[in-house]
Amino acid sequence: MKRLCVFAGASPGALPQYARAAQDLAEALVERNLTLIYGGCRVGLMGVLADAALEAGGEVIGVIPERLFAKEIPHMGLTELHIVKSMHERKQVMADLSDGFLALPGGVGTLEELTEIYTWGQLGLHRKPCGIFNVEGYFTYLIQFLDHAVHERFLKPSHRDTLLVGDDPRGLLEEFASYRAPRLGKWLDRAST
Repeated sequence: MKRLCVFAGASPGALPQYARAAQDLAEALVERNLTLIYGGCRVGLMGVLADAALEAGGEVIGVIPERLFAKEIPHMGLTELHIVKSMHERKQVMADLSDGFLALPGGVGTLEELTEIYTWGQLGLHRKPCGIFNVEGYFTYLIQFLDHAVHERFLKPSHRDTLLVGDDPRGLLEEFASYRAPRLGKWLDRAST
């Protein structure tokens, strides 16, 4: 793994621990010589993450849609900044550039990015690791929901297990480095439909 895509909020959130976690993750990425791929903004946890990675000497590649670029929130100090036409293209470019995907706390945009790329893995469109940095238990209810979806037979346990979860960035990056995508069977059991 050489490049990790991190989804994160355009807000810093309510707790100072979120920004500290973004800084810790950035430092851990640079320690492992991993390039950060992210949404290209200079605000919120996205900005904290990018600034910390750059300050630590890392490479940071941003991908931002024209509409957000025009609102003057792009980070202009990145190693590279890709300006794309749409949010859909943004996600595709980020996916193409990345060897794995990790979510920091964020809102519905972060959730949407994470669940889409997680779904792509379930459908066999990629075999890259996906994970959640569960800072201060931020994603605990999402994790419980996924476990509930397994219990209710809307998500297979093997698919649930492909989403890595942790509250330590270095431990998570170690799991990402050793990740081997399992051979997953059909995602749809036609006999039960």
